[in-house]
Amino acid sequence: MSIRLIAKDLYRITKEIEALEERLKTSTPQEADDLKLEIQRLRAERERLKKILEGHKSPPPYRLPK
Repeated sequence: MSIRLIAKDLYRITKEIEALEERLKTSTPQEADDLKLEIQRLRAERERLKKILEGHKSPPPYRLPK
């Protein structure tokens, strides 16, 4: 997977989390439980993508040992 696609997925998931958090404010208690679970799942996915993205990044040339 390319860095660009990972970054797009990361952005999409972040926006989904924000939208679900807004819905959570006006949801019923039963809906709130489902939304909290979905938010938790998306946050875990976001963290996984962040780690993948950090792993794909290479250090700039001036920081490489000579």
